[in-house]
Amino acid sequence: MTDEVRILASGLGFPEGPVAMADGSVILTEIRNRRCARVTPDGKVSVFSDNGGGPNGLAVGPDGALYCTNNGGSRYVEGKSMGQGPHPDYKGGSIQRLDPKTGEARLLYAECDGHRLSAPNDLVFDKQGGFYFTDLGKRYARHRDHGGIYYARPDGSKIVCLVYPFMSPNGCGLSPDGKVLYVADTVTARLYAYDIEAPGVLAKTKADFAHSGRVVGGAPAGPAGFDSLAVLANGNICVATLTTGKITEFAPDGKIVREVKMPDVYPTNICFGGADMRTAYITLSDKGQLGVMQWPTPGLKLNYN
Repeated sequence: MTDEVRILASGLGFPEGPVAMADGSVILTEIRNRRCARVTPDGKVSVFSDNGGGPNGLAVGPDGALYCTNNGGSRYVEGKSMGQGPHPDYKGGSIQRLDPKTGEARLLYAECDGHRLSAPNDLVFDKQGGFYFTDLGKRYARHRDHGGIYYARPDGSKIVCLVYPFMSPNGCGLSPDGKVLYVADTVTARLYAYDIEAPGVLAKTKADFAHSGRVVGGAPAGPAGFDSLAVLANGNICVATLTTGKITEFAPDGKIVREVKMPDVYPTNICFGGADMRTAYITLSDKGQLGVMQWPTPGLKLNYN
């Protein structure tokens, strides 16, 4: 199905976090270029925000602003598309609020309970106006920071740690009824599900483990890694699968519904837009491109897009 993917834009610096906007444009992050960009329907690219660091994930909040999970920046070397450890200027990760008109960035959170955020990666808003976000944990040559899952309010009034430690939580999304949080783990290539008891409260288990997530499914063949994800209107979960270069669609019971091959080994993110929510925008990060295709079923309309 790679012939169904049309390249909308090229020359992007490790793009991630696409958000389909109401005007038909897509705003995404460029981790390598340390900024966010806007791609118009005709493929023209312009700078949306010079917010610095390592912009990773984006989501529209209840106030219409864009909220960015910023991993603090990565070091890039010639011949490698993936970041190679922290940027020389790295001082920690953060959550930023980006003005929807000017792109001006404002720091919202840089720590939780006195512990600095390491590498915030992805986020999703619930119907109550708060957001869940993942922290992948910064990777170094011989060690890595632990990852975690957090919940916060967009006005800067509250941030809580829900899960810690976690190997490498990446993409996150909510089920259509808002009762399940899905999280993709990069290193293990597993998709986890967490039952939500109340906004920002995940169900606990009696077992003595750091987190209560249940495994929904995993990559059918390796080597592979899971990056970001998007939930469909029917409740299925589309996971961007690294190295195998596919979008893997899971049913909530873990069954693989379909695997769609991408023209890139690092498809990192997928979002949905268009009048029928079947237009899929996919970041193809090894080649630095944004692809677009029609998905067989519509994506879930996000709470504030």
